Amino acid sequence: MSQPQSRRHFLRSSSALVALPVLASLGFQRFATAAPSATPPKRLIFLGFGWGVTESTWYPDISKPGADYKLSTGLAPLARHKADISVIQGLWNKYSNEGHWGSTYWLTGANRYAEPGQNFHNSISADQVAADKFGLQTRFASLQLNGAENGEASGHGPGLSMAWNASGKPIGGLNGPVAAFHRLFTKDTTPLEQQKALLAQKRSVLDAVLGNAKSLQRDLSKNDNTKLDEYFQSIRDIEVRLAKEEQWLGVARPTPTLAEPKPEINGREEIKLMYDIMIAAMQTDTTRVMTYRQPVSTLLTSMDIKVHPHDMSHYHNTLGEKFDASQRRDLAQSELLAGFIDKLKATKEADGSSLFDNIALAYGSNIRSGHELSNCPMIVTGRGAGLKLGHSIVAPKDTPLCNAWLAMLRGLGVKAERHGDSSGELTQMIA
Repeated sequence: MSQPQSRRHFLRSSSALVALPVLASLGFQRFATAAPSATPPKRLIFLGFGWGVTESTWYPDISKPGADYKLSTGLAPLARHKADISVIQGLWNKYSNEGHWGSTYWLTGANRYAEPGQNFHNSISADQVAADKFGLQTRFASLQLNGAENGEASGHGPGLSMAWNASGKPIGGLNGPVAAFHRLFTKDTTPLEQQKALLAQKRSVLDAVLGNAKSLQRDLSKNDNTKLDEYFQSIRDIEVRLAKEEQWLGVARPTPTLAEPKPEINGREEIKLMYDIMIAAMQTDTTRVMTYRQPVSTLLTSMDIKVHPHDMSHYHNTLGEKFDASQRRDLAQSELLAGFIDKLKATKEADGSSLFDNIALAYGSNIRSGHELSNCPMIVTGRGAGLKLGHSIVAPKDTPLCNAWLAMLRGLGVKAERHGDSSGELTQMIA
């Protein structure tokens, strides 16, 4: 370590080499800028969108909460499910300060500036808290789905999906229905022994490199040790996934209940198809935790709306094409959600119940409208977590959004002491 270091730094063993992250202690200062069960399992789904909603026509009248509320114009397509959904108002992530990030902190409630000297910090998302429990018996601990487009174009913000691991690092997602379909259902034709050899090779690289970690850390500063710990945690996460893959070697993937998607599908039809893929994933018990970072840009295009999605969110008044586009977007999203709930109710479990009976689902965004981040739009549904359905719920002033996530997690049987900046469960949403 006393020798001059090159721009590229590596952790080496006799048989393995892994590139290191940027570490000041190593002379990087110059480059710092450069299986089905008799009892149906519980499931958790988060559906997120960017650019908010049309505030004046999406939210129910806040002065009339309860079961007798009137469904708003933007939620009218959900009328047939009114008794089985609840609209929750008044929740927000108090640390959020970026009006273009609809999902980056939506499920985490993290403080972006929590780490001194850093301008971006995140923490574990609610779906991954559930995945730690529900993912033990399925091929995939969780499934991260994205629209087949750039996430920031649809107002989502940084991240590879809506999911973030225990270290607050982004978890990659599957972009579009084609990628999701093949991940779930396409058979790996590589011979079994070759698959085992490939997995063993990957594991040996990680084992060899991590074996030299302690000697390296003795020469690093406190800040660089922290950074390296995070880096090694990401490698440990890979090890966990490798172990998971080993468990499922030789186990045939389930037969899909739908046809292979065509690559040219996008927008409205893409969302509808992705909902079908999620149904199939639950039917085959391939995973029990899913997030879907929905497209907005291609949704507008598929509806022949010419307004740019960012401009649409800044409609400012009740006249003009921006306001019209925003309202049409709300209706389309509500129609698609209503269709998804139809299928959740119609899809039967082995014991005669429905998927709807065993699921908790949240639908919403971190953005209210424009750049406004308080009163996040939110709908919850599904009977799996003991949620109060059929109500317009108004949370007390300054209630953290994470209070709702905590209530959902606990309702599903996940023993979480807290989540994000939660101050307790949102009791108003518990039946």
